[in-house]
Amino acid sequence: MLTAAAAAPTWAQGSTPIKFQLDWRFEGPAALFLQPVAKGYFKQAGLNVTVDAGNGSGGAVTRVASGAYDMGFADLAALMEFHANNPDAPNKPVAVMMVYNNTPAAVFALKKSGITKPADLGGKKLGAPVFDAGRRGFPIFAKVNGVKDVAWTSMDPPLRETMLVRGDVDAITGFGFTSLLNLEARGVKPADVVLMPYADHGVKLYGNAIIVGQKLLKENPGAIKAFLGAFARGAKEVMANPAAAIEHVKARDGIVNVPLETRRLQLAIDSVIASPDARAEGFGQVVTSRLSLMASQVSDAYGTKTRVNPEAVWNGSFLPGRAELDVLPAAKK
Repeated sequence: MLTAAAAAPTWAQGSTPIKFQLDWRFEGPAALFLQPVAKGYFKQAGLNVTVDAGNGSGGAVTRVASGAYDMGFADLAALMEFHANNPDAPNKPVAVMMVYNNTPAAVFALKKSGITKPADLGGKKLGAPVFDAGRRGFPIFAKVNGVKDVAWTSMDPPLRETMLVRGDVDAITGFGFTSLLNLEARGVKPADVVLMPYADHGVKLYGNAIIVGQKLLKENPGAIKAFLGAFARGAKEVMANPAAAIEHVKARDGIVNVPLETRRLQLAIDSVIASPDARAEGFGQVVTSRLSLMASQVSDAYGTKTRVNPEAVWNGSFLPGRAELDVLPAAKK
């Protein structure tokens, strides 16, 4: 018995540490990961998970690739770019569960600008940080919608919505559940905002996924499966009661605006997590043909050194069973 116990994988004994890197600060969507921590679901699965705030998907990918973190949450396009630009990297992370079935990227304009549809963006000045997912993927949006001759202005993230309000730029790109609320915080009424989500305008890019480093993949695959099962359990509760889940975000960052972050989380659920595409494909999963198209589009739009290989960036073998993935709330009528 002692010999058998010594040979058992550490995750089964409840001692496997998992360092997890978020894509951004402790905002509403972070509740998806903080809920299973707070409720003890990861511990019940034999894991000791710590969740850290991030500063962008690119950073999450590189930190997992460096081995500083075991797992992370990152935009799939950023992961694809890393793979294609670092073909010889020994620890290229892979995506193991899709969380944002649609990219949250969107174009925002104010109605007073006269911009009402993608075609109106031609010849206009757009603004976004250089690393913004919507800006990086804009060539795909532009090609699908016939938009030409835009000029870009770069800025730090806190200035993006301010510059739109001041009229320094005609439109911006950003995450739908982020820039919309930031514009409201600057006195803009929702009725005065023109919102063009990429997913609603012919760009079916996948969004953020849970990613894993090669070390964990090779040494402890059971821990990955345990993590995803516990995460799915917590995610179901978060989507059923976002307001309660936000308390776990506030516990990590005491200055967060609870009503605002509750709205942000609900917007994320409605627009990219429990979207019609997610309901059609199944939570956590991807469709091979759509993944392949995205790989080709990212290769072109990002100008990668090599072409993205869709089979190298995705591994769905650790996903929980169908019953455990039945986490989406009932569709709103």
